[in-house]
Amino acid sequence: MADGARGTMTGAGTRTNERTLRHEVWRRYDGNDWQAFDALPPSIRQRVSQHSYDAWSVNVLMLWRHYKRSYGPTVRAEKALIRYLDYCERLERDVFATRYGEQYGMPLPHMAAGVSVQR
Repeated sequence: MADGARGTMTGAGTRTNERTLRHEVWRRYDGNDWQAFDALPPSIRQRVSQHSYDAWSVNVLMLWRHYKRSYGPTVRAEKALIRYLDYCERLERDVFATRYGEQYGMPLPHMAAGVSVQR
């Protein structure tokens, strides 16, 4: 599903407060973020709230529906989705770090320091 989530952000012509490279990596699906967040299981909501960037709850709900079809609505499905969200967060961090290095000629400071992302 990672490749299916890539692309341009929905509503690219609309103004947002997004100031990151995420629109170059992921596609953001339209929908009500709060309703989507409320529809997620508690463990997924907790992980989404800890994501270093806005995890786009509508996208996460779409992924949750996929994982429920694959695994059933089980703890195993929740853990698999959490692992996938961790993976996506690492991908985003790598994209940001690469762009930062290209732009400033040095590693992203917190990565150079070997520390984790502050949540």
